[in-house]
Amino acid sequence: MELQHWGHWQHPLVFNEDERSGDDCYGCLEPVFGPSYSCNECRDYLHHKSCVELPIGLHHPSHPNHPLILFDISTFLNENREEYDKFSKCNVCGEKSYEYSYCCYRCNFNIHFKCSCLSLTIQTEVHDHQLTRIWKLLKFTCDFCGKKGNLPYLCAQCDFGIHSRCAACPRRLKVYRHNHPLHLTPSLEVHQSDSPICRLCVRKVDTHWLYYCSRCNFAAHLYCAMLSWNWEHINLQELKGEQSTESKSEDTELHQSFDSEICKVIKTTLGEDETEIATEIKHFSHKHDLKLTYEIPNNTKCNGCVQSILSPFYGCTLCSFFLHKSCSKLPKIKRHPLDPHPLTLNYQQDSFSCVACAQTCNGLKYYCKKCKRDYSVLCILLPDALTHACHEHRLYLSKTNFKQKCSSCNSERYNVFRCSTCEFVLDFKCATLPQTTWYNQHEHPFTLRYTPEDDSGEYYCEICEEERDPKQWFYYCAECSFPAHRDCILGKKPNVKHHM
Repeated sequence: MELQHWGHWQHPLVFNEDERSGDDCYGCLEPVFGPSYSCNECRDYLHHKSCVELPIGLHHPSHPNHPLILFDISTFLNENREEYDKFSKCNVCGEKSYEYSYCCYRCNFNIHFKCSCLSLTIQTEVHDHQLTRIWKLLKFTCDFCGKKGNLPYLCAQCDFGIHSRCAACPRRLKVYRHNHPLHLTPSLEVHQSDSPICRLCVRKVDTHWLYYCSRCNFAAHLYCAMLSWNWEHINLQELKGEQSTESKSEDTELHQSFDSEICKVIKTTLGEDETEIATEIKHFSHKHDLKLTYEIPNNTKCNGCVQSILSPFYGCTLCSFFLHKSCSKLPKIKRHPLDPHPLTLNYQQDSFSCVACAQTCNGLKYYCKKCKRDYSVLCILLPDALTHACHEHRLYLSKTNFKQKCSSCNSERYNVFRCSTCEFVLDFKCATLPQTTWYNQHEHPFTLRYTPEDDSGEYYCEICEEERDPKQWFYYCAECSFPAHRDCILGKKPNVKHHM
């Protein structure tokens, strides 16, 4: 059985009675199990049967004056950013989402389709009585989270009002970033001198309730924990602390293991301390064997991580192919908080775009088969808690559904490193900048600097001779008093190595 879908006119969608992949539905962003429709040409275009059959038009009590039209917000992402910002926010739940929505273009009114399907009455885990939906635009303060909103669920017996998203909060849930289940807990019961910090977005938790693990003092905002990329949908009855700890231990072992599919040792020798040293290897990224080398050619980059090569390293002089020892030992499968799924090591000579740092890269990468996303190895090798020379406090990975501005380059990203003490933010692009690097035939190395080299008030780049912003990071050769823009030293595409 086939049908033509309004959101995918290029190809027909084919019915599948029992989809078992668990890939996300293009309409509601939830995993698909059971009846579904998909495109045989575009494998990532998958829908629940119910999402495909949504009505194109809708009369809804939240906006009685005009009919609402079903549309796909993701079509605005690349075409019209202004329209996306306007229509991605739901007038009912107040959140932004990529899921299908119903909108009225005349009134700039938008409602996520899941919000449009909310029941008139519900039972919820966070309140003892039945709650009734009020569809009039009634401003109120949620008695659960303490934030303002509209269109509440009300309890007539208790004079209790709550957001629809707060009403959906389960008493317990599991997030990918933590090993134990989190429990719905009043903020007052979390004994801290200051407001607790959400470990998912690294911002203060200023709501009446939060998700909390008392065993590890791990706190999270209600909505951060319920975001699709944070919430791990598993059977909590089967989860035991011991099993979870064992699983984490297995992951650690996996990451440290030497995989013969990735790197096979051809020849070895004994070092001074009687340990075996691999002097020749066969690495999956190159067709020839690579030999251990100590002499570094000028301005050579590693073909794996595309950073300046360090001795000793493996090389193929015939092809000018070089690989750090550490890059040769990267695990085939790795987990990282950036992605909820296992990532697989690949090599790509052509360029790809890294999801984390938004830079063009090539060389070794980690790939998520489920999300079809590429990550540079530099980004994946960063831990979720980072100590960086640019800042006095420890920085923590912050994943949000809103963009945060980097304190170094002012770019805005969803995934950043954030300081829990102050408002300092660092994106992946700046976090992965090399601390020292070389430039063309310059005889000395350049060091990354975070503050101006002097108090002259006049700052210029010695390469392009243009003025420098003293608030921006730059590279500096102290031997020659030679300052330069980051891009002038590294180039416009520093994570791409051009092949001979």
